[in-house]
Amino acid sequence: MTAPRTILHADMDAFYAAIEQRDHPQWRGKPVIVGGSGPRQVVSTCSYEARRFGVHSAMPGVRAKQLCPHGIFVAPRMDVYAAVSAQVREVFDRFTDAVEPLSLDEAFLDVTGSRALFGDGPAIGARIKAEVKAATQLTVSVGVATSKYVAKVASDLRKPDGLVVVPPGTERMFLAPLSVAKLWGVGPVTQQQLERAGLRTIADVQEHSEAQLHAAFGRNLGAHLFVLANGLDPREVESERAAKSIGHEMTFVDDLHDADAVRSILLQLAEMVGRRLRQAAQRSTVVRLKLRYGDFTTLVRQQKVAPTADDLEIYRTAGGLLDAAWERARGVRLLGVTAAQLVGTAAPAQASLFGPSPQKRDRLLKAMDAIRDRHGEDSVRHGGERRKTTPFGPDVE
Repeated sequence: MTAPRTILHADMDAFYAAIEQRDHPQWRGKPVIVGGSGPRQVVSTCSYEARRFGVHSAMPGVRAKQLCPHGIFVAPRMDVYAAVSAQVREVFDRFTDAVEPLSLDEAFLDVTGSRALFGDGPAIGARIKAEVKAATQLTVSVGVATSKYVAKVASDLRKPDGLVVVPPGTERMFLAPLSVAKLWGVGPVTQQQLERAGLRTIADVQEHSEAQLHAAFGRNLGAHLFVLANGLDPREVESERAAKSIGHEMTFVDDLHDADAVRSILLQLAEMVGRRLRQAAQRSTVVRLKLRYGDFTTLVRQQKVAPTADDLEIYRTAGGLLDAAWERARGVRLLGVTAAQLVGTAAPAQASLFGPSPQKRDRLLKAMDAIRDRHGEDSVRHGGERRKTTPFGPDVE
């Protein structure tokens, strides 16, 4: 019988704000809010002191100012955050090469093959916490479980500086008392829908069969609820080194209806994918769009392309797929862009009839990457871009 996997989810605590408090000792113990307080600005993250006032990420800056008038508002320093993230990643790589970064501040680690060398999951989690603290003076919360979903839920339960272990075979028991809001993708609207049906805890969901959940909430949402509530998450940790595809997706607190906003975020995603392709010395021969509506209906569309790592080519292809798939009357819950069927950079790129040659585009993109490496992610942007790009997504100006 195959031994259970050991999956860790490591999540830095209030990452941006914690770095600002580390670098500015006078701000320690005070409500620090990374982001602007203007009418079109949003909160990227905030310290735990600010969260006590009800401030949270993605909140409009004006609202954050109302809730926390004495908060210290700080402009993001993406170059600094990226440098610290690299230090954290170096710690992860000491324990396993199966690391799947989700953003600058969190990652999944499969340490199943590392147990003989470093000890069991809790021991590895404790060592990672200690070594991250030594390298960065920052804390990280770690969840240890047999699946990605359960590990992620665990890492969030005792923040900051938590270590929560879910032993094999206890996943359903661990999840049972938690609110249905802990189920991935269940936002305020879906939570209200579930509570109206009498489902307030994950245990309430566990009491229903998959067929009953399908009948009550539709096949898409019903299947999603059944799998997660029962801790059934077979997905592998996909390291970038072994990745057959490179993608980014964003789930929105409120469904998006504005076409300009959706297009703007699509460009952010394409830019993030293109940058990672170039860092990995890969080109994509398939561009894939993922679109999810508020009722969890999910559409995936893809198109073959000439080998490319060009942000704008990925964006144009994904945009065409979006135009064909999106029913404008329905709000967008999730948007994703993936580059698939990757080939090396030796594969020839097809020239555009009217655009610049592939060689010129490659030189331009290389120059843009070099500027971002030195001055931060928002130091240079494509001309049509209306919002700053960060590894967490669009930052409204």
